[in-house]
Amino acid sequence: MTQDVTFEQKNKLNDEKVFRDPVHDYIHVNDQLIMDLINSREFQRLRRIKQLGTAQYTFHGAEHSRFSHSLGVYELTRKMINNFQRHYSDVWNDQYRLVTLCAALLHDIGHGPFSHTFEKIFDTDHEQFTIDIILQEGTEVHHILRQVSDDFPNQVASVITGEHPNPQVVQLISSQIDADRMDYLLRDAYFTGATYGAFDLARIMRVMKPYEDGIAFSHRGMHAVEDYILCRYQMYMQVYFHPASRGMEVTLDRLLKRARQLYSEDKLDSHAPLLEPFFAEEHSLQDYLRIDDTTFYVALTHWTDSSDPYLSQLARMFLDRKPLKSVEFDHETDQDLVDTLRNIVENVYYDKDLFTMVNTTFDISYDYKLKQKAPIMLYYPDGSLIELGEVSKIANILSDSIHGDDRLYVPREFIKPSDQDYMSMFAESLHEFSQYIHNGKITRPKSSN
Repeated sequence: MTQDVTFEQKNKLNDEKVFRDPVHDYIHVNDQLIMDLINSREFQRLRRIKQLGTAQYTFHGAEHSRFSHSLGVYELTRKMINNFQRHYSDVWNDQYRLVTLCAALLHDIGHGPFSHTFEKIFDTDHEQFTIDIILQEGTEVHHILRQVSDDFPNQVASVITGEHPNPQVVQLISSQIDADRMDYLLRDAYFTGATYGAFDLARIMRVMKPYEDGIAFSHRGMHAVEDYILCRYQMYMQVYFHPASRGMEVTLDRLLKRARQLYSEDKLDSHAPLLEPFFAEEHSLQDYLRIDDTTFYVALTHWTDSSDPYLSQLARMFLDRKPLKSVEFDHETDQDLVDTLRNIVENVYYDKDLFTMVNTTFDISYDYKLKQKAPIMLYYPDGSLIELGEVSKIANILSDSIHGDDRLYVPREFIKPSDQDYMSMFAESLHEFSQYIHNGKITRPKSSN
Protein backbone atom coordinates (compact mmCIF):
# COMPACT_ATOMS: atom_id res chain seq x y z
CA MET A 1 0.00 0.00 0.00
CA THR A 2 1.15 3.52 -0.76
CA GLN A 3 -0.38 4.81 2.50
CA ASP A 4 -2.42 3.07 5.19
CA VAL A 5 -6.20 3.38 5.55
CA THR A 6 -5.90 4.99 8.97
CA PHE A 7 -4.03 7.94 7.57
CA GLU A 8 -6.54 8.32 4.72
CA GLN A 9 -9.37 8.53 7.23
CA LYS A 10 -7.59 11.04 9.44
CA ASN A 11 -6.48 13.03 6.41
CA LYS A 12 -9.98 13.93 5.24
CA LEU A 13 -11.11 17.49 5.91
CA ASN A 14 -14.44 17.91 7.67
CA ASP A 15 -15.24 20.79 5.35
CA GLU A 16 -14.02 20.98 1.77
CA LYS A 17 -11.73 23.91 0.99
CA VAL A 18 -12.01 25.66 -2.37
CA PHE A 19 -9.94 28.15 -4.35
CA ARG A 20 -11.75 30.27 -6.91
CA ASP A 21 -9.92 29.91 -10.21
CA PRO A 22 -10.45 31.76 -13.53
CA VAL A 23 -9.65 28.63 -15.56
CA HIS A 24 -11.26 25.75 -13.62
CA ASP A 25 -13.90 27.74 -11.71
CA TYR A 26 -13.21 26.05 -8.36
CA ILE A 27 -10.24 24.05 -7.14
CA HIS A 28 -11.39 21.53 -4.53
CA VAL A 29 -9.29 20.33 -1.60
CA ASN A 30 -10.58 17.50 0.59
CA ASP A 31 -7.29 16.32 2.13
CA GLN A 32 -5.53 17.96 5.06
CA LEU A 33 -2.20 16.85 3.60
CA ILE A 34 -2.85 18.79 0.37
CA MET A 35 -3.92 21.84 2.35
CA ASP A 36 -0.77 21.66 4.46
CA LEU A 37 1.40 21.43 1.34
CA ILE A 38 -0.32 24.47 -0.18
CA ASN A 39 0.35 26.41 3.01
CA SER A 40 3.99 25.35 3.20
CA ARG A 41 6.76 27.94 2.91
CA GLU A 42 8.16 26.39 -0.26
CA PHE A 43 4.83 26.26 -2.06
CA GLN A 44 3.80 29.80 -1.07
CA ARG A 45 7.06 30.98 -2.64
CA LEU A 46 5.55 30.10 -6.04
CA ARG A 47 3.19 33.07 -5.66
CA ARG A 48 6.25 35.28 -6.23
CA ILE A 49 7.39 33.56 -9.43
CA LYS A 50 5.58 34.30 -12.67
CA GLN A 51 4.60 31.37 -14.83
CA LEU A 52 5.73 32.87 -18.14
CA GLY A 53 8.78 34.85 -17.09
CA THR A 54 9.43 37.64 -19.58
CA ALA A 55 6.22 37.03 -21.59
CA GLN A 56 4.50 39.68 -19.47
CA TYR A 57 6.44 42.27 -21.46
CA THR A 58 4.75 41.04 -24.65
CA PHE A 59 1.36 39.96 -23.29
CA HIS A 60 0.56 42.40 -20.51
CA GLY A 61 -2.03 40.10 -18.93
CA ALA A 62 0.49 37.31 -18.38
CA GLU A 63 1.01 38.12 -14.71
CA HIS A 64 -0.08 34.71 -13.41
CA SER A 65 2.16 32.71 -11.12
CA ARG A 66 3.49 29.19 -10.85
CA PHE A 67 1.36 28.95 -7.71
CA SER A 68 -1.88 29.17 -9.71
CA HIS A 69 -0.59 26.78 -12.37
CA SER A 70 0.37 24.20 -9.74
CA LEU A 71 -3.09 24.39 -8.21
CA GLY A 72 -4.56 23.94 -11.68
CA VAL A 73 -2.50 20.82 -12.36
CA TYR A 74 -3.62 19.41 -9.02
CA GLU A 75 -7.28 20.10 -9.85
CA LEU A 76 -7.14 18.46 -13.27
CA THR A 77 -5.41 15.43 -11.76
CA ARG A 78 -8.05 15.24 -9.03
CA LYS A 79 -10.82 15.22 -11.63
CA MET A 80 -9.09 12.53 -13.69
CA ILE A 81 -8.61 10.31 -10.64
CA ASN A 82 -12.24 10.74 -9.58
CA ASN A 83 -13.35 9.76 -13.08
CA PHE A 84 -11.08 6.72 -13.08
CA GLN A 85 -12.33 5.59 -9.68
CA ARG A 86 -15.96 6.07 -10.75
CA HIS A 87 -15.79 4.33 -14.13
CA TYR A 88 -12.60 2.24 -14.25
CA SER A 89 -12.07 0.96 -10.71
CA ASP A 90 -11.17 -2.44 -12.14
CA VAL A 91 -8.11 -0.87 -13.83
CA TRP A 92 -7.28 2.11 -11.60
CA ASN A 93 -5.97 1.34 -8.11
CA ASP A 94 -7.12 4.15 -5.83
CA GLN A 95 -4.30 3.46 -3.35
CA TYR A 96 -2.23 5.72 -5.64
CA ARG A 97 -4.63 8.64 -5.34
CA LEU A 98 -2.77 10.62 -2.68
CA VAL A 99 0.74 10.15 -4.09
CA THR A 100 -0.53 11.25 -7.53
CA LEU A 101 -2.23 14.35 -6.13
CA CYS A 102 0.89 15.34 -4.19
CA ALA A 103 3.09 14.90 -7.26
CA ALA A 104 0.69 16.97 -9.35
CA LEU A 105 0.71 19.78 -6.80
CA LEU A 106 4.49 19.77 -6.32
CA HIS A 107 5.70 19.05 -9.86
CA ASP A 108 6.92 22.66 -10.42
CA ILE A 109 7.91 23.61 -6.88
CA GLY A 110 11.59 23.79 -7.84
CA HIS A 111 11.18 26.56 -10.40
CA GLY A 112 13.04 29.78 -9.78
CA PRO A 113 12.71 33.34 -11.10
CA PHE A 114 12.99 33.65 -14.89
CA SER A 115 13.70 29.96 -14.63
CA HIS A 116 15.18 29.08 -18.02
CA THR A 117 17.50 32.11 -18.22
CA PHE A 118 18.54 31.65 -14.59
CA GLU A 119 19.36 27.99 -15.16
CA LYS A 120 21.47 28.75 -18.22
CA ILE A 121 23.57 31.42 -16.50
CA PHE A 122 24.01 29.75 -13.11
CA ASP A 123 23.94 26.11 -14.25
CA THR A 124 21.05 25.12 -11.99
CA ASP A 125 18.26 22.61 -12.62
CA HIS A 126 14.71 23.29 -11.43
CA GLU A 127 13.80 19.61 -11.71
CA GLN A 128 16.60 18.68 -9.34
CA PHE A 129 15.54 21.45 -6.95
CA THR A 130 12.01 20.02 -7.04
CA ILE A 131 13.34 16.64 -5.92
CA ASP A 132 15.58 18.26 -3.30
CA ILE A 133 12.64 20.19 -1.82
CA ILE A 134 10.67 16.95 -1.55
CA LEU A 135 13.49 14.80 -0.16
CA GLN A 136 15.64 17.08 2.00
CA GLU A 137 14.69 16.94 5.66
CA GLY A 138 14.98 20.68 6.24
CA THR A 139 11.96 21.65 4.13
CA GLU A 140 8.38 22.01 5.31
CA VAL A 141 7.24 20.02 2.28
CA HIS A 142 9.36 17.03 3.30
CA HIS A 143 8.11 17.20 6.89
CA ILE A 144 4.48 17.26 5.72
CA LEU A 145 4.95 14.33 3.33
CA ARG A 146 6.63 12.29 6.08
CA GLN A 147 3.33 12.38 7.98
CA VAL A 148 2.08 9.70 5.61
CA SER A 149 5.12 7.43 5.94
CA ASP A 150 8.89 7.65 6.00
CA ASP A 151 9.01 6.51 2.38
CA PHE A 152 6.22 8.72 1.07
CA PRO A 153 8.52 11.61 -0.05
CA ASN A 154 10.45 9.10 -2.16
CA GLN A 155 7.23 7.85 -3.72
CA VAL A 156 6.16 11.38 -4.66
CA ALA A 157 9.59 12.12 -6.10
CA SER A 158 9.48 8.92 -8.17
CA VAL A 159 6.30 10.10 -9.89
CA ILE A 160 7.93 13.39 -10.88
CA THR A 161 11.10 11.71 -12.14
CA GLY A 162 9.03 9.18 -14.10
CA GLU A 163 10.41 6.24 -12.12
CA HIS A 164 7.21 5.26 -10.31
CA PRO A 165 6.26 1.63 -11.08
CA ASN A 166 2.68 2.54 -12.08
CA PRO A 167 2.72 4.09 -15.59
CA GLN A 168 -0.81 5.42 -15.15
CA VAL A 169 0.35 7.61 -12.28
CA VAL A 170 3.35 8.91 -14.24
CA GLN A 171 1.38 9.66 -17.40
CA LEU A 172 -1.24 11.68 -15.54
CA ILE A 173 1.55 14.11 -14.63
CA SER A 174 3.97 13.73 -17.54
CA SER A 175 3.00 12.56 -21.02
CA GLN A 176 2.01 14.00 -24.39
CA ILE A 177 -1.40 14.90 -22.91
CA ASP A 178 -1.07 15.36 -19.16
CA ALA A 179 -2.49 17.56 -16.44
CA ASP A 180 0.58 19.81 -16.56
CA ARG A 181 0.35 20.59 -20.28
CA MET A 182 -3.42 20.91 -20.30
CA ASP A 183 -3.42 23.42 -17.47
CA TYR A 184 -0.60 25.60 -18.75
CA LEU A 185 -2.08 25.74 -22.26
CA LEU A 186 -5.49 26.81 -20.96
CA ARG A 187 -4.10 29.12 -18.28
CA ASP A 188 -1.51 30.78 -20.50
CA ALA A 189 -4.11 31.24 -23.25
CA TYR A 190 -6.48 32.88 -20.77
CA PHE A 191 -3.96 35.33 -19.34
CA THR A 192 -2.25 36.18 -22.62
CA GLY A 193 -5.55 36.54 -24.47
CA ALA A 194 -4.42 33.98 -27.05
CA THR A 195 -7.79 32.32 -27.72
CA TYR A 196 -6.31 29.67 -30.00
CA GLY A 197 -4.93 27.98 -26.89
CA ALA A 198 -8.41 26.91 -25.78
CA PHE A 199 -9.18 23.24 -26.55
CA ASP A 200 -12.09 20.99 -25.53
CA LEU A 201 -10.94 19.97 -22.07
CA ALA A 202 -14.28 18.42 -21.09
CA ARG A 203 -14.25 16.11 -24.10
CA ILE A 204 -10.67 14.99 -23.54
CA MET A 205 -11.39 14.25 -19.88
CA ARG A 206 -14.47 12.26 -20.88
CA VAL A 207 -12.67 10.01 -23.38
CA MET A 208 -9.61 9.41 -21.18
CA LYS A 209 -9.21 5.89 -19.82
CA PRO A 210 -6.53 4.05 -17.81
CA TYR A 211 -5.15 0.76 -19.06
CA GLU A 212 -2.38 -1.51 -17.84
CA ASP A 213 0.47 0.40 -19.49
CA GLY A 214 -0.77 3.95 -18.99
CA ILE A 215 -3.50 6.28 -20.24
CA ALA A 216 -5.41 6.02 -23.53
CA PHE A 217 -8.20 7.94 -25.27
CA SER A 218 -11.31 6.67 -27.00
CA HIS A 219 -11.07 6.72 -30.79
CA ARG A 220 -14.34 8.67 -30.72
CA GLY A 221 -12.47 11.54 -29.10
CA MET A 222 -9.66 11.65 -31.66
CA HIS A 223 -10.73 15.04 -33.02
CA ALA A 224 -10.59 16.58 -29.54
CA VAL A 225 -7.07 15.20 -29.15
CA GLU A 226 -6.11 16.63 -32.56
CA ASP A 227 -7.51 19.99 -31.49
CA TYR A 228 -5.35 19.87 -28.37
CA ILE A 229 -2.23 19.20 -30.47
CA LEU A 230 -3.05 22.08 -32.81
CA CYS A 231 -3.65 24.40 -29.86
CA ARG A 232 -0.29 23.41 -28.43
CA TYR A 233 1.35 24.15 -31.76
CA GLN A 234 -0.30 27.59 -31.95
CA MET A 235 0.66 28.49 -28.39
CA TYR A 236 4.29 27.64 -29.00
CA MET A 237 4.44 29.56 -32.25
CA GLN A 238 2.48 32.61 -31.10
CA VAL A 239 3.24 32.87 -27.36
CA TYR A 240 6.14 30.78 -26.07
CA PHE A 241 8.38 31.46 -29.09
CA HIS A 242 7.33 35.10 -29.56
CA PRO A 243 10.40 37.08 -30.74
CA ALA A 244 9.74 39.98 -28.33
CA SER A 245 9.54 37.71 -25.27
CA ARG A 246 12.71 35.99 -26.38
CA GLY A 247 14.30 39.41 -26.80
CA MET A 248 13.65 40.15 -23.13
CA GLU A 249 15.12 36.77 -22.18
CA VAL A 250 18.20 37.44 -24.30
CA THR A 251 18.65 40.88 -22.74
CA LEU A 252 18.38 39.38 -19.25
CA ASP A 253 20.84 36.67 -20.27
CA ARG A 254 23.43 39.22 -21.41
CA LEU A 255 22.82 41.32 -18.29
CA LEU A 256 23.39 38.43 -15.90
CA LYS A 257 26.42 37.33 -17.87
CA ARG A 258 27.93 40.80 -17.39
CA ALA A 259 27.05 40.87 -13.68
CA ARG A 260 28.64 37.47 -13.15
CA GLN A 261 31.78 38.57 -15.00
CA LEU A 262 32.06 41.71 -12.87
CA TYR A 263 31.55 39.69 -9.69
CA SER A 264 34.35 37.31 -10.67
CA GLU A 265 36.63 40.33 -11.14
CA ASP A 266 35.49 41.88 -7.82
CA LYS A 267 34.05 44.85 -9.73
CA LEU A 268 30.32 44.43 -9.09
CA ASP A 269 29.74 47.61 -7.10
CA SER A 270 26.01 47.18 -6.56
CA HIS A 271 24.37 43.80 -6.35
CA ALA A 272 21.73 41.88 -4.44
CA PRO A 273 23.25 39.83 -1.60
CA LEU A 274 20.71 37.05 -2.19
CA LEU A 275 22.26 36.45 -5.62
CA GLU A 276 25.83 36.37 -4.33
CA PRO A 277 25.88 32.60 -3.60
CA PHE A 278 24.98 31.98 -7.24
CA PHE A 279 27.67 34.31 -8.58
CA ALA A 280 30.12 32.54 -6.27
CA GLU A 281 28.84 29.11 -7.39
CA GLU A 282 28.40 28.09 -3.75
CA HIS A 283 24.62 28.05 -3.39
CA SER A 284 22.54 25.72 -1.25
CA LEU A 285 18.88 24.74 -1.44
CA GLN A 286 18.08 27.33 1.22
CA ASP A 287 19.84 30.01 -0.85
CA TYR A 288 17.68 29.01 -3.81
CA LEU A 289 14.46 29.14 -1.81
CA ARG A 290 15.19 32.72 -0.74
CA ILE A 291 15.15 34.13 -4.27
CA ASP A 292 12.14 35.02 -6.40
CA ASP A 293 11.17 37.52 -9.11
CA THR A 294 11.44 40.40 -6.64
CA THR A 295 15.08 39.52 -5.95
CA PHE A 296 15.88 40.15 -9.59
CA TYR A 297 13.97 43.40 -9.90
CA VAL A 298 15.69 44.83 -6.83
CA ALA A 299 19.08 43.86 -8.25
CA LEU A 300 18.26 45.28 -11.69
CA THR A 301 17.17 48.58 -10.16
CA HIS A 302 20.50 48.85 -8.33
CA TRP A 303 22.42 47.92 -11.45
CA THR A 304 20.95 50.81 -13.44
CA ASP A 305 23.29 53.00 -11.34
CA SER A 306 26.31 50.74 -11.76
CA SER A 307 29.64 52.35 -12.58
CA ASP A 308 30.00 49.74 -15.30
CA PRO A 309 28.41 51.27 -18.42
CA TYR A 310 27.54 47.92 -19.98
CA LEU A 311 25.74 46.61 -16.90
CA SER A 312 23.82 49.83 -16.32
CA GLN A 313 22.78 50.03 -19.97
CA LEU A 314 21.57 46.43 -20.10
CA ALA A 315 19.66 46.87 -16.82
CA ARG A 316 17.92 49.96 -18.18
CA MET A 317 17.13 48.19 -21.43
CA PHE A 318 15.40 45.40 -19.51
CA LEU A 319 13.50 47.53 -17.00
CA ASP A 320 12.41 50.07 -19.62
CA ARG A 321 11.38 47.34 -22.06
CA LYS A 322 13.87 48.25 -24.75
CA PRO A 323 15.30 44.79 -25.35
CA LEU A 324 17.53 43.55 -28.11
CA LYS A 325 15.57 42.98 -31.32
CA SER A 326 15.97 40.18 -33.79
CA VAL A 327 16.27 39.05 -37.37
CA GLU A 328 15.71 35.50 -38.53
CA PHE A 329 18.40 33.49 -40.28
CA ASP A 330 19.14 30.03 -41.61
CA HIS A 331 21.82 28.44 -39.43
CA GLU A 332 22.86 26.09 -42.24
CA THR A 333 23.65 28.80 -44.81
CA ASP A 334 23.90 32.15 -43.05
CA GLN A 335 26.48 31.68 -40.28
CA ASP A 336 29.07 33.77 -42.10
CA LEU A 337 26.52 36.59 -42.44
CA VAL A 338 25.75 36.38 -38.73
CA ASP A 339 29.45 36.82 -37.98
CA THR A 340 29.59 39.81 -40.33
CA LEU A 341 26.61 41.49 -38.66
CA ARG A 342 27.99 40.87 -35.17
CA ASN A 343 31.20 42.60 -36.22
CA ILE A 344 29.22 45.57 -37.52
CA VAL A 345 27.48 45.83 -34.14
CA GLU A 346 30.85 45.73 -32.41
CA ASN A 347 31.87 48.87 -34.31
CA VAL A 348 29.13 50.69 -32.40
CA TYR A 349 28.73 48.79 -29.12
CA TYR A 350 32.33 47.63 -28.68
CA ASP A 351 31.40 44.27 -27.14
CA LYS A 352 29.53 41.99 -29.53
CA ASP A 353 29.37 39.19 -26.95
CA LEU A 354 27.25 41.37 -24.67
CA PHE A 355 25.09 43.14 -27.24
CA THR A 356 24.43 40.33 -29.70
CA MET A 357 23.20 36.80 -29.18
CA VAL A 358 21.91 33.93 -31.28
CA ASN A 359 18.71 32.40 -29.92
CA THR A 360 17.39 29.10 -31.24
CA THR A 361 13.96 27.75 -30.37
CA PHE A 362 12.38 24.64 -31.83
CA ASP A 363 9.56 22.31 -30.82
CA ILE A 364 7.75 19.22 -32.06
CA SER A 365 4.00 19.55 -31.38
CA TYR A 366 3.52 15.80 -31.29
CA ASP A 367 6.25 13.20 -31.52
CA TYR A 368 5.45 9.58 -30.78
CA LYS A 369 9.15 8.79 -31.16
CA LEU A 370 10.16 10.77 -28.08
CA LYS A 371 11.50 8.28 -25.55
CA GLN A 372 10.77 10.46 -22.54
CA LYS A 373 7.09 10.90 -23.41
CA ALA A 374 4.69 8.01 -24.00
CA PRO A 375 2.82 8.13 -27.33
CA ILE A 376 -0.86 9.05 -27.42
CA MET A 377 -2.82 5.82 -27.68
CA LEU A 378 -6.40 5.43 -28.95
CA TYR A 379 -8.54 2.53 -27.73
CA TYR A 380 -11.24 0.80 -29.77
CA PRO A 381 -14.31 -1.27 -28.80
CA ASP A 382 -12.52 -4.54 -29.62
CA GLY A 383 -9.88 -3.70 -26.99
CA SER A 384 -7.16 -2.81 -29.47
CA LEU A 385 -4.84 0.17 -29.00
CA ILE A 386 -3.49 2.21 -31.91
CA GLU A 387 -0.96 5.03 -31.76
CA LEU A 388 -2.52 8.36 -32.74
CA GLY A 389 -0.06 9.07 -35.55
CA GLU A 390 -1.16 5.92 -37.39
CA VAL A 391 -4.74 7.14 -37.86
CA SER A 392 -4.56 10.94 -37.55
CA LYS A 393 -3.33 12.91 -40.55
CA ILE A 394 -2.89 15.99 -38.37
CA ALA A 395 -0.73 14.22 -35.79
CA ASN A 396 1.22 12.49 -38.53
CA ILE A 397 2.03 15.79 -40.25
CA LEU A 398 3.04 17.52 -37.02
CA SER A 399 5.17 14.59 -35.88
CA ASP A 400 7.29 14.91 -39.01
CA SER A 401 7.94 18.64 -38.70
CA ILE A 402 9.98 20.74 -36.31
CA HIS A 403 8.72 24.25 -35.69
CA GLY A 404 10.74 27.27 -34.63
CA ASP A 405 13.53 29.48 -35.87
CA ASP A 406 17.05 30.81 -35.39
CA ARG A 407 17.34 34.51 -34.57
CA LEU A 408 20.19 36.96 -34.19
CA TYR A 409 19.46 39.53 -31.47
CA VAL A 410 21.11 42.94 -31.74
CA PRO A 411 20.50 46.46 -30.33
CA ARG A 412 17.14 47.72 -31.52
CA GLU A 413 18.48 50.70 -33.50
CA PHE A 414 19.99 48.26 -35.99
CA ILE A 415 16.54 46.83 -36.73
CA LYS A 416 14.39 49.96 -36.43
CA PRO A 417 16.69 52.97 -36.62
CA SER A 418 15.18 56.39 -36.03
CA ASP A 419 15.95 59.51 -38.03
CA GLN A 420 18.20 60.60 -35.16
CA ASP A 421 20.11 57.31 -35.36
CA TYR A 422 20.79 57.88 -39.04
CA MET A 423 22.18 61.32 -38.23
CA SER A 424 24.57 59.95 -35.61
CA MET A 425 28.24 59.16 -36.00
CA PHE A 426 27.28 55.50 -36.42
CA ALA A 427 25.01 56.08 -39.43
CA GLU A 428 27.42 54.31 -41.75
CA SER A 429 27.36 51.14 -39.63
CA LEU A 430 23.56 51.22 -39.42
CA HIS A 431 23.31 51.57 -43.19
CA GLU A 432 25.78 48.74 -43.75
CA PHE A 433 23.79 46.49 -41.41
CA SER A 434 20.53 47.26 -43.23
CA GLN A 435 21.97 45.95 -46.51
CA TYR A 436 21.84 42.43 -45.06
CA ILE A 437 18.21 42.56 -43.90
CA HIS A 438 15.13 41.93 -46.04
CA ASN A 439 11.62 41.31 -44.69
CA GLY A 440 12.95 40.57 -41.21
CA LYS A 441 15.48 37.99 -42.36
CA ILE A 442 19.22 37.98 -42.94
CA THR A 443 19.96 37.88 -46.67
CA ARG A 444 23.02 38.27 -48.82
CA PRO A 445 23.37 41.67 -50.46
CA LYS A 446 22.73 41.46 -54.19
CA SER A 447 26.37 42.14 -54.89
CA SER A 448 27.41 39.11 -52.77
CA ASN A 449 27.91 35.65 -54.15
